[in-house]
Amino acid sequence: MTLFKQIKDDWVNHGKDWTKPGFRALAYHRFGNWRMDVKPKFLRAPLSILYRFLYRRARNLYGIELPYTAKIGQGVIIEHQHGIVIHGNVVIGNNCIIRQGVTIGIRYMDRLTEAPVIGNNVNIGAGAKLLGKITIGDNVNIGANAVVIHSVPQNGLYVGFPKSKKV
Repeated sequence: MTLFKQIKDDWVNHGKDWTKPGFRALAYHRFGNWRMDVKPKFLRAPLSILYRFLYRRARNLYGIELPYTAKIGQGVIIEHQHGIVIHGNVVIGNNCIIRQGVTIGIRYMDRLTEAPVIGNNVNIGAGAKLLGKITIGDNVNIGANAVVIHSVPQNGLYVGFPKSKKV
């Protein structure tokens, strides 16, 4: 799919409102991926400078940290802004909804590549934390403020936080 087709789809999914921060962050993300296909490197350099500016704009102004290395499917909606952190190794499937305050990333600082893989049609509630090498199946609902550190099977529901174990 071309860059402009992806951005148009994201625009439609965000209610055809180009002012929504979630749409803008996804558009910057899509641009960041597209620029990596520009060859040779010296032609890509100015696009990389522009991408870095746009990435920092989304992070600092909207509070949405979405690096180009994250794999984001089609139809993803970032519903609200602020406090959204998505690790660069995360994979997010199609038609997912992400709300404010969501963190999707690593669990341990010595395992920097172990990030979640999220299936299609996943609804992630506000403030949810998805951490570590976990798989979230298709059609899963994750409740607000849930802490997910174990895989969730498809069609599942995850709310709350895991029980702590005595050390």
